[in-house]
Amino acid sequence: MFGFPGWIEITIILVIILLLFGKRLPGVMNSLGRSIVEFKKGSQEGADDEGDSSRIQSQDSKQDNPPN
Repeated sequence: MFGFPGWIEITIILVIILLLFGKRLPGVMNSLGRSIVEFKKGSQEGADDEGDSSRIQSQDSKQDNPPN
């Protein structure tokens, strides 16, 4: 009785959402897509920065300790 809604209920809910937000939906989806791309780009840059800083630290430690 109170389980997961069936496909008819989901279809009705989607139609109602489409009627309410139909004109704004493409703009919202476009903004959502752009924000996801920017987030992925930012997280990739963050990972690259961490790798660069670890390489710099390892090079500094090699320079501080001359080979015997």
